Amino acid sequence: MNVGNNVLKKIKEEISSKDWDRYMKYLIYSEEESNVNVVKFYAPNILLAKWIKTKYKFQLEHLFELENKIKPHISIYPIQDKSLTQDSVKRYNKQNKEEKNRPKSTILNPSFTFESFIVGSSNHFAYTTAKSVAQKPGEIYNPLFIYGGAGLGKTHLIQAIGNYQIELGKRVIYTTFEQFMNKFTSHIRAKTMDRFREHFRECDLLIIDDIQFLAGKDSTQEEFFHTFNELHQAKKQIIITSDRQPNKIKNLAERIRTRFEWGLMVDIKPPELDTKISIIKKKCEIDGIDLNQDIINFLASNMGNNIREIEGAIIKLNAYSGLMKQEMTLDFAHNVIKDQLVEKQKNILIEEIVQFISKELNVKMSDITSKSRKRIVVKARRISIHISRDLTTSSMPQIAMFFGMKDHTAVSHTLKKVKELIDKDESFKISIEEIRNKINKEAERKNS
Repeated sequence: MNVGNNVLKKIKEEISSKDWDRYMKYLIYSEEESNVNVVKFYAPNILLAKWIKTKYKFQLEHLFELENKIKPHISIYPIQDKSLTQDSVKRYNKQNKEEKNRPKSTILNPSFTFESFIVGSSNHFAYTTAKSVAQKPGEIYNPLFIYGGAGLGKTHLIQAIGNYQIELGKRVIYTTFEQFMNKFTSHIRAKTMDRFREHFRECDLLIIDDIQFLAGKDSTQEEFFHTFNELHQAKKQIIITSDRQPNKIKNLAERIRTRFEWGLMVDIKPPELDTKISIIKKKCEIDGIDLNQDIINFLASNMGNNIREIEGAIIKLNAYSGLMKQEMTLDFAHNVIKDQLVEKQKNILIEEIVQFISKELNVKMSDITSKSRKRIVVKARRISIHISRDLTTSSMPQIAMFFGMKDHTAVSHTLKKVKELIDKDESFKISIEEIRNKINKEAERKNS
């Protein structure tokens, strides 16, 4: 077995089976174009090549280093570029000479900058804090601990700090905790811990993503503890992300927990609707994708709060539209990404929907189910009926019975009226979609 395929076999053992089956197993090692200094792989398309390089370039380099005792440069090209192999090698050799004197870092995405980060009320404080740390690393808020749910922008912010510092000539180490642990384990086996410590302790900024996975890893916690102390005493900046606060990470050593609390802990909350719309527009602008306002509103209201998933849906829509030569309409978008949308929950009750809307619109539940014709009550009732029909398995006669209506024809009339309002009033349409999404997310939370 050649060295490249041996490395792929090893990385298969280190990464999740999902990542291997979806992405890494399609990677092709080019033995004839590789040597100890330059390693070339091919991926089926440019998106996959970019994703693998962003997430696993560092790990691949490390595994090749263990095989050959020399750390190579990893290049990953889309398969359609294979006809350009000799030219691309020459271009690489030229670029490599130019890059030797550039500041070193690991797998930072150059598109993750402060300028490309969309700021809203849910992330404004985290954004402002991150910029302050980027401008005065090691002086204030050390460590900086950013926590929040998946896909809310934590990785974007911390890599923006890293990219800012690289422009100033600083040495930045960015790693996920999984990569940190895998590298630690590999060096333990190879009895090269001095090189491991040199790598992580001789930097200006250490950025670690997803530190929650440190829990329960006693030997890795011990090593991380000493790495943290060395950097902190040298006034080097430490930046950490997690999906939860330190005091909610189980099986985390108390001495590590208290060190996380030395600096500043900042949370990122789920983005509000306006922020999601702005993020989608920015993504489309960067990637040159044309989506109309209806599709943008639809994605923002029905795709949940994970920005990575929303961006993935945008790429999917663009790819399907181009390959199938279909116009990008709202119906087309719905059909393409219907498996990713918030689905109808069989266990959502009409009563729960009305209860939620009564709090959201500050209207009594008893008023919503009454005959009151006050404007705010009528609005709440219409929205409740519309969402009940959309999210529950209740029939129109059952909905009519709950709201004290004469029969299902009254429900049908209300649904038609709501549709008319949605068609002519954009703000009403968006508010309904946002309420619908919140109700479904709350149902998911209860069932998880």
